[in-house]
Amino acid sequence: MKRAVVTVIGKDQPGIIAGVSKTLADNQANILDVAQTLMDNVFTMSMLIDITKIDSKFSGLQVELTKIGQKLGVSIQIQREEIFNSMSKI
Repeated sequence: MKRAVVTVIGKDQPGIIAGVSKTLADNQANILDVAQTLMDNVFTMSMLIDITKIDSKFSGLQVELTKIGQKLGVSIQIQREEIFNSMSKI
């Protein structure tokens, strides 16, 4: 199984989880785990997703998540799990 980590940060508003989840589902990515918090009015969410079915289209998913993030007014980052883990050790 190939996995990736999605992080979302921005001002809270309705539709963030729905927009991100729909984009992932439309690209055949499966959400394995999710954590979400609201600090004052700042929305943060991290997701662990299975990207096995979209591996060859990973860069396309990055572009789509960036676009939905711009539409929703939040920053969305996606990294392959091995890169996320390497960055966390630095």
